[in-house]
Formats: sequence, structure tokens, C-alpha cells
Amino acid sequence: MARPTAHTRRIVMATATAAVLTGGVAAAVFLGSDTSADGPGPALAHSSTTGKSDDKPGGRPSGPAEPSGPGGDDSAPDGSDGSADSTGPAAPAGSAGISETIDHATESGGKSVSITIDDGPSPVWTPKILAVLKQYGVKATFCMIGPQARANPAMVKQVVAAGHRLCDHTVSHDEAMNKKPVAYQSTEVLDAQRMIEQAAGGGAKVQYFRAPGGAFTPDNRHTAAGHGMRPLGWNVDTKDWKQPGTATIVNTVKQQLKNGPIVLFHDGGGGRAQTVEALKELLPWLSQQGYTFSFPAV
Repeated sequence: MARPTAHTRRIVMATATAAVLTGGVAAAVFLGSDTSADGPGPALAHSSTTGKSDDKPGGRPSGPAEPSGPGGDDSAPDGSDGSADSTGPAAPAGSAGISETIDHATESGGKSVSITIDDGPSPVWTPKILAVLKQYGVKATFCMIGPQARANPAMVKQVVAAGHRLCDHTVSHDEAMNKKPVAYQSTEVLDAQRMIEQAAGGGAKVQYFRAPGGAFTPDNRHTAAGHGMRPLGWNVDTKDWKQPGTATIVNTVKQQLKNGPIVLFHDGGGGRAQTVEALKELLPWLSQQGYTFSFPAV
């Protein structure tokens, strides 16, 4: 769970709203509510040690990870599961023609960056972030939590109408999903995809899958790719969910850009005023440094 500080939101965990029984294992999905004045959002657990950091040079895992439980491997700090193909050549495409390799590159290549926004949509913060992106002519990828999308379909439609792309961030933001049965992981991925696409309407498709906290496994990557979603990692972790201050968020991006082009922000899970202000500083600064903006590779 996010650690309470003077700056973090008060989180109230609700009762279990879903239970998935797979292979005799009961997995309860918990959804919470954010009761802070900053606006509504799910109560999200963010680990500071298992997935929300980016300590390795280049933002890539250094080697294979040992299996940690039913269904796969421990996650690496950059949104990689540590399996061999996450750093090498693209893995064979799945049944939908999408690579199962975790993406750490932009479509356009060169000196470009991809802005990715996690944990929404939020009726409070997503519109503010959309306004900043529009002001600077930047397209981003929004990694949405299924129930959040279902609860805020107008916001999902607004994201799509503005030309941004959609990413599946699972149903319950379970950062330990990589330690759970394959059937549970599949439900987390595919139910969220359905919720997001139904909220978007108009035939809009979810093009990426990002496991919460980098809890990727070969199994959930295979499931995602087989349903048209490229696994999406990150190279720059702003840790804006901790609300460390606008200046800290800005400096983190500037310092970590050497790691690679995929930058991670958040629009859900709590107050995101610092994120909005950081984007106002970073987007023009990136342009001044000669960066262009591109979607992640598919």
C-alpha cells in the first residue's frame, strides 16, 4: 500500500468486490476509494522496491529472474519480467501479430520520447493532463484500470477523441499478479481490456498492456499479445504517485532520460497537481532539447 505521509492521500479500502477461483486458489480483487479532496480514484498499492523504480542503466533488466510462484517470474524495476527476450531481439509475434517482448522503444526512434500516463482515468486529473498535452501538441498513451474506465466512460472517449492511445493496466492493479495462477492473470488482463474498449466505444482498441508494478510474466505477456496488446515497460519512472514535489518530478525525468524514451506518469490514484505542473515544465523543455514525441512501438 502507498505509505501515508503529510502529502499523500487518505485511502479507504473497500470490501472485496470480486473473487476469482482458479485451480482451488481463491484470489480476491480489492477496489478502494480515494476520499481526499484531490478527487476520486482507486486505492492503489505502489511498491517502492519491486516495480516502481528504474535503477538499472538503460532501464533494462540485467539477467533472467527466478520463477517466484504460479505463473511466472519476478518483475524487474523497469517493467520487465527479467526473461531472456525482454532485452534481446523481438520475440515471435503472437496470434494477433503482436510481439510478446516488453516494449522500451518509440515508434519513430531517434531522439524521441513517449509520455505514458497510468492509473486513470480520473474525472478530476485526466482533463487537466489532457489540456496540457493539447497545449503542447503532445500525444500520450493512457494506461487505464478497467473499473476506472468503466466508471468514467466520458473520459475514455475524450482521451480517444484527442488522438491518444489506450493501454490495459489490469482490473485491480495487483502488483503481485506475477505470483498468482495464470488463469487469474488472464482475467486481470482480458477483463480490463473489455472494460476499457466498451467505455471507449466506436471500435477503439487497446494497443498496449502494462502490468502494475512491472509484474509481467511470460504468461500474461502471451495473453496480452494474443489479444492485440503489446507489453509496455518504461525507462523513466517519475515516482509522481509519491507526490514528491514538482521540482523533484522534473529533475527525475531530466536525470533518467539517459535510460531510454518511455516516461511514466500518473493521472489516477490520488492528487496529481504536481504531475500537471511537472508536465507544463517538461513538455516545452523536452522540445527545446530537440526531443520529439512519439507513441511506444507496437
